[in-house]
Amino acid sequence: MRKCLGMLAVVAALCLTSWAQDPAQAPPAAPAPAPSQAPAPAPSSPLPSAPTPQQPTPTPAPVANRRPAPNFPRLELFAGYSFAQAGFFNAGHWAQLNGWDASFAVNAASWLGFVIDGGEYFGTSKITTNTYLPFPPCQPFCPQTQPTFSADTREYNVLFGAQFPYHKWDRWVPFGEVFWGHDGVRGEAVALNLDEVVVGSGRALVAGAGADHKINERYALRIKADYLQTGTSFPVLGKKKQDNVRLSVGIVIRSVRKKKRKLEEETEPEP
Repeated sequence: MRKCLGMLAVVAALCLTSWAQDPAQAPPAAPAPAPSQAPAPAPSSPLPSAPTPQQPTPTPAPVANRRPAPNFPRLELFAGYSFAQAGFFNAGHWAQLNGWDASFAVNAASWLGFVIDGGEYFGTSKITTNTYLPFPPCQPFCPQTQPTFSADTREYNVLFGAQFPYHKWDRWVPFGEVFWGHDGVRGEAVALNLDEVVVGSGRALVAGAGADHKINERYALRIKADYLQTGTSFPVLGKKKQDNVRLSVGIVIRSVRKKKRKLEEETEPEP
């Protein structure tokens, strides 16, 4: 009996040992917990830096309210020689007269100037014996041996108007001009010891063009050509229109503004 119990105990111990070593019978091992990931550290905000002291903004020096200097002369004075081909007596003859022309201009803009112009011409006009007016009849005034007689001629004009210069080039300034005003004509004929003088006056119109050639900042040479229309009225002839041409050349004197020094040039130390 004891032997049987002992055998049973041994067999039971062997069974327990084999059962404990069988992996199929071993309960499944619990999965190991995954290591927890630490949250990424939030970016640290930079510490506020100390405020930089602002330097005071320098106050600009007051500048005088000055208009910029114009790039054209404000005043111009012209004077010179003038030549005219004119028929002031409507005698069918163009007299070649010498004279002078002068003008004073105030330029309101680079393209506009207001002008006062004046001139005078003198010479000899030929009057035919058939068209003697405004002089008296040729008998007994004119010599019968000549088809014409001479008349000393003087003409003056005073005009007002405008010039239109074109300031684009440095050396040349072309311009156009239109004037309106008054003219007067005086003729004196001497024949057979007789002296006859006729005087007339009327309106005058000038339209022409020219150009100024720069000599320096103050002086320029002017050349111009004009159509001169006169409407002279004589006592015995009445009012007639005369178409004339004049050519003028002379010197222009311009106003010059001195260049004012800038503030930087005045404060800059000399070397």
